[in-house]
Amino acid sequence: MTKTIFRNIFIVGILVLAICSLLFFGLQYRRTINETYSALSQETSYAITGLKVSGKDFLEGLDDINRVTWIDKDGNVLYDSEYDNMKVNQSSYAEVRKAFESGEGQEKRKSNSSGKQTMYYAKLLDDGTVLRLSRPVEAVINALIIISPVLWVFVLVLIVSGILAFRAAKQIVTPINNIDLDSNVNAPYPELEPLIEKIEEQKLTIQEEAGQREAIRREFSANVSRELRNPITSIAGYAEQLAADGVSADKVTGLSKDIYKESRRLVSLIDDIIKLSRLDEAADLPPKKDVDLHEILLRVEDSLKPVAGKNNVFIEVKGEEAHINGVDELLYEMVYNLCDNAIKYNYPGGKAIMQTLTDETAIKLIVEDTGIGIPPEHQKRVFERFYSVDGSHSKEIGGTGLGLSIVKHGAMYHDAEVSMESTPGKGTKITISFPRI
Repeated sequence: MTKTIFRNIFIVGILVLAICSLLFFGLQYRRTINETYSALSQETSYAITGLKVSGKDFLEGLDDINRVTWIDKDGNVLYDSEYDNMKVNQSSYAEVRKAFESGEGQEKRKSNSSGKQTMYYAKLLDDGTVLRLSRPVEAVINALIIISPVLWVFVLVLIVSGILAFRAAKQIVTPINNIDLDSNVNAPYPELEPLIEKIEEQKLTIQEEAGQREAIRREFSANVSRELRNPITSIAGYAEQLAADGVSADKVTGLSKDIYKESRRLVSLIDDIIKLSRLDEAADLPPKKDVDLHEILLRVEDSLKPVAGKNNVFIEVKGEEAHINGVDELLYEMVYNLCDNAIKYNYPGGKAIMQTLTDETAIKLIVEDTGIGIPPEHQKRVFERFYSVDGSHSKEIGGTGLGLSIVKHGAMYHDAEVSMESTPGKGTKITISFPRI
């Protein structure tokens, strides 16, 4: 944080210094240009006076840093201090044309003779000729170099700014780094009070969430232990009876079937716990791809037809192709659990209807039954792990209490929303709304 603050302060300092430097040298350059034109004007007046008194000999005797050119009424060169026999007509040049028109003219342009950027000043004489003095712009730049010591002042200012920026950054950050969030915090700066209050609120929220997670973890562990213990206890009891002497053949067959049933229940429970763990950690899941929900409904229908026939429940599939971005294996498990519940908690002769619907905002998977329904006081909790509306009935039909929890977590993994409508004695309707691809 110290480096960031130092860097930002130092960059601001450099920018301010650079802007000031540009303004200073820009103004100084413009000022020097204006002063040079003024000097050329004054020197031209002196040269005109000498020309009137001594004629061309005065110009030839000048030892001046400026180039002197004398031009007749037609633009021809009568004299040039740097070039003999200058044949180029000068009347087309702006400063000469302005001198003929208004008595004087000035211009800054590239010289055709020297190829250098040059400043020109021309003035009209009483006899109609024009006297022009010129000076290269580089002479002006050389004049600016005279003030180069100012640059060293800027460098010194930059160094001092860097030192001050570092000290300021350190002084700002030190009180912040010394804040102890585990105790009552007083903001070192008034501007930080809203931040400290927000941190305190978040700390309390995190502590509450951690406590809730711990409570959920303990409840889950207790539920898992209980649910695993029940079938294992049953299996141990049946096995103990088998080990006893004098057990009839019919009794052996019945106990073997009970052991097999409890074993299957135990395997299903472990499978569901593993599935939930994978969903919690989003681990070992295949990558999402384009999946047709309607095709999954048809597969689930084929898988559960024997169970539905045994329970005298009719399965119906409605809708058409509905493609989403998802995990085929997980979606199949979700639909299977919903339809399996619709069959198990139904009345003989009832229906389990699966369908897909598509609108502008979502693709919906709906599983509806005509079964026993869920009382209102239980509807908010049926998606919790191991929650059962009627424990004895759930055990009787072989439920693990994790099916709807898998549905809920699977929907979350697919960024989908789950909703439920249920009326005791009339049936239940569960809708999963998936975002469109």
